[in-house]
Amino acid sequence: MAAVTMRLPVVRKPVGPSAPRGGEKHLVAPGDTITTDTGYMRGHGTYVDEEKLIASVAGAVERVNKLVCVKALKTRYNGEVGDIVVGRITEVQQKRWKVETNSRLDSVLLLSSMNLPGGELRRRSAEDERAMRDYLQEGDLISAEVQSVFSDGAVSLHTRSLKYGKLSQGVLVQVSPSLVKRQKTHFHDLPCGASVILGNNGFIWIYPTPEQKDEEAGGFTTNLEPVPLSDREVISRLRNCIVALVTQKLMLFDTSILYCYEASLPHQIKDILKPEVMEEIVLETRQRLLDLEG
Repeated sequence: MAAVTMRLPVVRKPVGPSAPRGGEKHLVAPGDTITTDTGYMRGHGTYVDEEKLIASVAGAVERVNKLVCVKALKTRYNGEVGDIVVGRITEVQQKRWKVETNSRLDSVLLLSSMNLPGGELRRRSAEDERAMRDYLQEGDLISAEVQSVFSDGAVSLHTRSLKYGKLSQGVLVQVSPSLVKRQKTHFHDLPCGASVILGNNGFIWIYPTPEQKDEEAGGFTTNLEPVPLSDREVISRLRNCIVALVTQKLMLFDTSILYCYEASLPHQIKDILKPEVMEEIVLETRQRLLDLEG
């Protein structure tokens, strides 16, 4: 008979605000009046009623000059040019792949928008089109960059850099896109022995840090060698740390993930998901981030 872990109810500590010092945002709910000034322009997430600018979604108010919009706290991914995304191939079509990227519509990866194996630069031929499923097939995970956004909100991707391409062994974690902090780079080799790709679309890929980068295959090599137990333990701990940060609504970036990983080391991997342990390590992570900013 399998052992069952029983926990007694405990009094939880009050959790402080997650917003950094000096960076608190104006949060609104649907129906809240943002401003009565008629000089502002209406942006996404707002509407005008009786000369008042009113929020139509729950989120943070953002102002750019005279344009006022509300960025929803929980929403599907809205692509922007230059974003790094992690996606899953859902369909192979003529000269293109359909990719699930957590947005309202499937994204598109054109055959002409990717590096051929070996990084070869030439026009795509009929042979390349027939071999599309050899490159990427349904269910494959890829990392890519947003090349353009269509008028209906669909996203066009490209993998023309050797750092993008097919993902082999690792763990995928899906979070809300609003919790992924925008940075200069979203590829991080953490000192704990694993690497993460923080997709702007809320898909996070955790994988063992490669000893050497094979750039001759153009991002299509699939490493199927067994992953050592030590690497699997690091990946599992990172995965549970990210789940803990998301549960406590803390922004995800390389420093917060690393601090949370270090705070979780006294605990077993499976214990990180216990509510009281989760609150303890995230509270310590939040305090270290505040000390870093201060």
